[in-house]
Amino acid sequence: MLRAAFSDALKEALKSKDQCAVSTIRLILAALKDRDIAGRTNGQSDGIGEDEILSMLQTMLKQRTESIRMYEEGGRLELAEQEKAEMEVIRRFMPQQLSDAEITEAVESVVQEIGARELKDMGRTMAALKEQYAGRMDFSKASGLVRQMLA
Repeated sequence: MLRAAFSDALKEALKSKDQCAVSTIRLILAALKDRDIAGRTNGQSDGIGEDEILSMLQTMLKQRTESIRMYEEGGRLELAEQEKAEMEVIRRFMPQQLSDAEITEAVESVVQEIGARELKDMGRTMAALKEQYAGRMDFSKASGLVRQMLA
């Protein structure tokens, strides 16, 4: 589904001559192709799945957030604006993100569901969250909440 959305969005951006969208979607497709090639060595002949694609997009957003911070600290506001525009293009393909309250509720639910009681259960808890909420949750926030609940 996302693969087709990338292709359609690229065609649309080319038609409308949206250079930022064209370059960003091409970056997404290049990253996807790299992941597909790496996946083939792991026996995924059809390429990576939707959840891994969402994870890849999440990583791309985090990279741009960090770049924006560094550009703003360095006084390169034009580059920060370019990164922000790329983030908007990437977000078009992401599902609706969970709010802080929804993240808290999801973490509590998963902790109860898997019976996590202590900090050593954090890995299992995070794995379950990533499986159920791939691409929809800020896992750094979730990690802090899990650590807080299990401590």
